[in-house]
Amino acid sequence: MNFSKRLGLTLSLAALLASGTAVAQNLQSVSNYSSRHDQLLARQSNIGEQIRLEETEQYASQLYEECEPEPDIYTEGWESGLVNSYKNAVVPDVATIDVSNFHLPCPGILTSPYGYRPRFRRMHKGVDLRSAIGDTIYAAFDGKVRLTKYERRGYGYYVILRHTNGLETVYGHLTKFLVKPDDMVKAGDPIALSGNTGRSFGPHLHFETRFMGYAINPSAIFDFENQTVRADEYTFTKTTYENAPGYTPSRSSARRASASRSNSYKQGGSKATYKVRRGDNLGKIAARHGTTVAALCRLNGLKKNSTIQAGKVLRVR
Repeated sequence: MNFSKRLGLTLSLAALLASGTAVAQNLQSVSNYSSRHDQLLARQSNIGEQIRLEETEQYASQLYEECEPEPDIYTEGWESGLVNSYKNAVVPDVATIDVSNFHLPCPGILTSPYGYRPRFRRMHKGVDLRSAIGDTIYAAFDGKVRLTKYERRGYGYYVILRHTNGLETVYGHLTKFLVKPDDMVKAGDPIALSGNTGRSFGPHLHFETRFMGYAINPSAIFDFENQTVRADEYTFTKTTYENAPGYTPSRSSARRASASRSNSYKQGGSKATYKVRRGDNLGKIAARHGTTVAALCRLNGLKKNSTIQAGKVLRVR
């Protein structure tokens, strides 16, 4: 190899070594990278603060709205030990029931209302209230424990209380009983722990109110949003017990007159519309009008995750 070629090779090698040295000098220590990583994490916003309560409630209502309703435990399909004690009873056409001495079964929001489920061709004869596994469930009124049973394909572990005011209440999908048959309870006494047993697709309480076997719409008795009852007395009739919240025959005329004057609720023949108020979401509106989120979406061309603005007029039936 001549001198010029050796000189060129030597210079190339020197340049390569110099380049490698420069790269090595620019490498940063692991601690520097860790520090930068921590700084980046520190600048991230708290995602929890971005989730609004109303969106969470709407998601919860959508989560359970399409669940198949539980089979009616007051049918002839009951086992001999569970026979409907009101099966052959003479039920009055009208009865006034004192509901003033009450306690909500749990403080959770209403996630699925009472009513017919077209998808399953069956009634949902109670309401679903959000609760976590292990939350305490309370007696709604004074009374006596009639049943504590398990039904794998329906209510899971459930309790039936018979109350001194003539009502019975049903509590389903429980995880543990805190009472046994024939125990006497007061309104607000712990009777069970919430769960996810039976035909359930997420932890919640299935809650029913019954008068002599008739499944009353619980929202007609309880105002779940404001954690109270709608009136001190509830009037049961055989023709209206499935009606939407707050209906009683004695107040029906006054409610119709009030509705016609209201800007937020307007009757129009067989149609009805609702003017969205601040804080509303599809779940709340559906529960208020005895319908479902899916039905509201179909009527108004919405999606279940649609954002609705205050002032918008929606069809509710």
